[in-house]
Parts: sequence; structure tokens; C-alpha cells
Amino acid sequence: MSIGANVRITEEQKKQYREEGFFILKNVIPPEHLEILRNESQFFIDRTNAEMDRKGADVVGINHRNNRYFISHPSLERPQLFEFAFSELMAEICRATIGDEAYFFWEQYVIKAAEKGMKFGWHQDSGYVGVEIPHKPYVTCWCALDDMSEENGTAYILPFSRAGTRTVVKHKAEEGSNDLIGYFGADPGDPVLVPAGSIAVFSSFTFHRSGFNRTNRWRRVYLAQYSGEIVRKLDGTPWGRHDAFLKQGAIATERCTYEGIHVSV
Repeated sequence: MSIGANVRITEEQKKQYREEGFFILKNVIPPEHLEILRNESQFFIDRTNAEMDRKGADVVGINHRNNRYFISHPSLERPQLFEFAFSELMAEICRATIGDEAYFFWEQYVIKAAEKGMKFGWHQDSGYVGVEIPHKPYVTCWCALDDMSEENGTAYILPFSRAGTRTVVKHKAEEGSNDLIGYFGADPGDPVLVPAGSIAVFSSFTFHRSGFNRTNRWRRVYLAQYSGEIVRKLDGTPWGRHDAFLKQGAIATERCTYEGIHVSV
């Protein structure tokens, strides 16, 4: 049995999630899953660079060559990623945060290159869905594929008690980066200082940011998000993916498509 299948979320962690919007799980991603996540990240970096070569450009969308990469929905092309995304570990996290009914809502790689990786401003993940679309908070699993430090641009989390809000707020686009920003205070937040194989679990209403990568190594994250409902646009169509993940607490097997755009740190 893999390490992840043995993880149990404590009552203290559940309370922290309810009251402050996050908790941290250290060293919980099984080694075989960590290897898959790392290997597939390199596949998408190489493919994105090849696309840039074909276009004669160093920027394609929000991807910047050897700087910052966002790879959305990689499991649609590399289904081996479902071994982790639909694992018992992720099921336990969902049961502890959003309940026994869960949908696979979004996934992406967030990769910062050595010595160049760009920062990412204060935002709530729900800020990218928007205040105009009523939805319950979903859960973000920020999975560290490398050891995380302030030097390599780890995430910083702002607890609910210091953010001044527990609901989603309207965000503004930052000039120069087009990052959506929703917090403008002076609180620097709490850095996520964890070894590779750890997961920062936080609500989509929780503010977070990340810094520059100033080291000589990659800083890689796999982000998986799960919702307790099918999030719908105002016209009734789904926003994001809506793969059934948990049904009455048990892992489902169905797969669906997706719509929309989303980024994180």
C-alpha cells in the first residue's frame, strides 16, 4: 500500500481549514506518484518550448520560455496523471474539506525556471472564476514536486483571520503581468516551507501569492482542484471540468471535458 493511502486528516487540520482556510500535509505524495508528476512536467515543458520554436517566439499565451510555464489539464493528454489525481490520498483531502461529493474541477502545472521564475500576485483562486458566478469554495491541492523555500519562489498563504474576508472579492488585472490581484494590504503571508512530496491544502477563497525563483533549479508544482458541485456559468454551462471524483465518499471513474481559463501560483 502506498504512503498516500495511509494519510488521515486530523480534526485539528479540519478545524484550521474551516477557520483559517488552509492546512499543510508534509511528505504525503507516494514516491511512485511523485516520479510520474515530475516526469510528465518535463514532457510539457519540452513540448511548449517546441511550440515556441515553431512560432519563432519566446512567449505563447501566459507561458514564457525558460521563465514561467502554466500547463492546464495535462491529464487529458497524459492519463497516467489520474493515478495521483484520483488516488485515495486526494479522496481523503476532499472528504475532509468539501465533503463526500466531489468533482475534479481543474488541474495544471505551475513551473518556475531557475533564476528567472516570475512572481505571482495576491489572489484567490475563486477570483478567476469571478464574483459574478455564484459558487461554493472549492479546494486547491498545491503539490510540491521540489523542496520549497522562499529563495525558489514558494507560495505564501494569508489566513482568513488576517485577510479581512472569508468570501471571494472582485480582482483587478495587474499592469504588465495581467495577474488578477485581490489583496492590497501589507501582510506578507506565511511561506509554505515544505519538502518535495508535500501538499498545501487551501480553500479557493484563501488569498495566496508566490515569489521569484532565485535559485539555480526548477520550482515545480502540480495543482489539483476539486469542487463539491458543478460550477456553472450564468448561462448554465459548466465552468471548468466536472469529472465525477467522489460519490457518497467513494471514488468514481467517470471523466468529462472542461471549459474556461484558470491560473494559480
